[in-house]
Order: sequence, then structure tokens, then C-alpha cells
Amino acid sequence: MKLLLIIRYALAAVLVPGTLLAQPRKAAPARPKPVVAASALLRSGPMVGYSEMREVALWVQTMAPATAQIEYWDKEKPEVKWRTAPVATKAARAHTAHLLADQVLPGRRYAYALYLNGQRVARPYPLEFQSQTQWQWQQDPPDFSFAMGSCVYVNEAPYDRSGPEYGGDYGIFTSINAQKPDFMLWMGDNTYLRPADWNTRTGIYHRYSHTRAVPEMQPLLARTHNYAIWDDHDFGPNDSDRSYVTKSTTLEAFKDFWANPNYGQGAGQGISGTFEWNDVQVFLLDDRWFRAPNRYNQKESAYLGQAQLTWLLDALTTSQATFKLIAVGGQVLNPAKVFENYSNYEQERAALLQGIAARNISGVVFLDGDRHHTELTKLERPGTYPLYDFTCSPLTSGAATGARNEANTGRVDGTLVMERNFAVVKVSGPLATRQLRISVMNKAGQQLWERTIKAAELK
Repeated sequence: MKLLLIIRYALAAVLVPGTLLAQPRKAAPARPKPVVAASALLRSGPMVGYSEMREVALWVQTMAPATAQIEYWDKEKPEVKWRTAPVATKAARAHTAHLLADQVLPGRRYAYALYLNGQRVARPYPLEFQSQTQWQWQQDPPDFSFAMGSCVYVNEAPYDRSGPEYGGDYGIFTSINAQKPDFMLWMGDNTYLRPADWNTRTGIYHRYSHTRAVPEMQPLLARTHNYAIWDDHDFGPNDSDRSYVTKSTTLEAFKDFWANPNYGQGAGQGISGTFEWNDVQVFLLDDRWFRAPNRYNQKESAYLGQAQLTWLLDALTTSQATFKLIAVGGQVLNPAKVFENYSNYEQERAALLQGIAARNISGVVFLDGDRHHTELTKLERPGTYPLYDFTCSPLTSGAATGARNEANTGRVDGTLVMERNFAVVKVSGPLATRQLRISVMNKAGQQLWERTIKAAELK
């Protein structure tokens, strides 16, 4: 009898799906549940979140309570399959689910399938993800590319501003997906909270759900790893700051709808975090949670806040990355003191730039959005390398034309774009001669301009 119990428990350990499987197994056939068709339960996703060498995050949203699960397999060994632990979607979290593929090996590409209530949900586009490569001390870092953009306005007539539709050209997500980037950086204003939304949990979660469900966005979400920051419109009202009364709820919504690897670096609050992709480290900053009101003593006021600024400088100092990409909602290097540019916050901006110089931090490039135009800004610094600030905006919001008259004396000639656009950034070459190539493309995927920044120039 004792032997039979041992055998029974051993078999159970192998056959029960979950994230703690001791070894790979072939998945048992799914048992259909006839109550609701699985495809009718899906609202948006699946989406691929962060990637590491031994785990990958995935996400999905359903229309009603359901049990979600991901089955995945190495594309070169499709006969062996794994399952994530099942997760129940709940109304309190807008029926979102975060799933963890924790049986991956470094440097592999996987295909996957979504199951809702035990039924496989077919998608008419590839479902794929990848684990990061263990290259350190073994080889040069692999080449890779990422896409980026900001300002995603999705029309919903009863709640939109008056006049012509402000959002449009959602096919830009199809153009981004066609570039097959390894990951996507969503650079803030990834949805636009409306007056009907920003004072209640119901409104905030409605807006996040409405934007995420755009059909043209789904293929991009399903095969590209996604990382995000926020700016004012997905944090709260226009130009919102640390006083916004419902910011704890928008923080919950942000975490429910995105799958970054970490949050709240520095002061343990907000969305700031970091991740690495090969020899690049990306610092995801929060320009809202600690921000003082724009109308109060801007020159001396907080923008990132002291705790986040200290963490950033320490993390930059520690980083061994070839390129250190600082992603923040608003423009950093544009000297024109207009709208919400960092140049308005003179003292804190100076502390950041002085800290980078004093600590002799190499490889820094700023990435941002917000402005509804795209441009590359260059800041020459006596005795050290120049800093670059790449602004990319908008994706589907209305484009702005006022930048042509701004006093951005650091703008690189030929880089101002005042139409809907996105960028693809390719990092390539041997470690000793690494370079970063920025390509800006219009909504149809046609290249508008291209610039290359060599690692050797940032030392």
C-alpha cells in the first residue's frame, strides 16, 4: 500500500500543470467546457511581457470570469510542451491575468497557445515569444531591434473631445508588427483618460480596457515583448502631478495591464523600473508620481523626485551596459521652456546632468514622447561626450506642428517629424564596435529619416 501511495504522488507531481513542474511534460488534451465558447470570452491579448533567460511573462484579458492558461513549446522541439499555472480572471482586476512561463531556457524561441476554461483559443496570427540569450563571457551580444512610440488615442464618440476625430490610423500597429522588433517600448500616454474616467476606478479600467482591445494592436502584442512607462494621460488628467487623488488606482491599472519586470524603484512607489536586453539597459522612469505642480515654483520643484533621481544615478553608475537608455515621459534635453519639458525644472535637471558627468557614466541616451512630434536633440558638453535625446510621438493621437517655431537649438537637422510615426532602433555589431541605429517611419512603415550613434561616441 505504501508503495502504491508513493507512485500515486509521483505521478501527480508530473501531471499537475503549474509553474513549478519538476520536468517537461506532454500536455494532456484540453477538456472542453460547453458553457461559453472560449473565443467569445477573449477581450484582448494574449500579450507578451518581459523576457528573461529563465522566465517570460504573458498577459490576457477576458470578457467575464474565466480560467486562463498558456501552453508553450520550443519551436525546434514542438513535441514537448509546458503549461503555465492556471490563473482566474476577476472583475476587480478587469478580468486580466498575468501568466508566467518559467520552464524556458536561455536564447530560445517559443510558440504558444492560449487556453480559456480549458479550451484552446485560436488566433489568426503568430503567438511567439523568446527568452534572452546568455552571451556574457561567451560571445558578442546578439544584434536586436526594438520599436518605440507614444501617445495612443483611441476614439470613443460619447467621451471624445468635440470636432474632428482626434485619434486614427490604427494601422500603424500593423506597420510596427511588420518590422518584427524584439520588443516594444510604449513611451507614455499609452491611453487617454477622459473626464468621465479619471475620478473613478470604473472609468479608469474602462479606458485601459477600451484602448487595449484595438484589433490592429493584437498581432503586435502577441509576438513582441512589451514594456511601458506612463505620462500624464494614462496617469490622470492633462498635466497631472503628485496631487492627483486617484493615482493609486491608475497605478493598479497600469500594473494590471502591463507586464514590466519591476516597479517602484527608488522610493518604492510609482512605476519606475529597469530591464536589460543583451548589452543594453533600459531605465523606465516615472515623471508623474513625484512631480510638483507645474504652476508652483517650477525652477526648484521636483520632476522625478529626489529618491528616484538618486536611484537612477546609482543604477547608471552600477550598470555595465554599452548603451544606457533612459526612458521618460517628457523631453529632457530640449532647452525650450515650453509645455512640460524638463528644462522648466532647472535645478533637478541640472542635478541629473551634472551627476552623469561627475560619475563619468558612459553610453547614456534619453528616450521620450509626449510632444506629438518627433525629433533628435543633441547636447554638446565641454570635456566629455555629447548627450542625445530622441523624442518619438505620436502613434495614433493628433500630430502637432508648433515645434517648428520652438527654440530647440539642439535639434539635429532633418529630424523633425510632424505626423503620426514610430521608430525602430537596431543595436548591432561586435561588442567593441557596437552601434545604435534609429529609423523613424511613418504610419505606413516608410522610412522618414535614419541616424546612427556609435558606442565609441558616448565615452
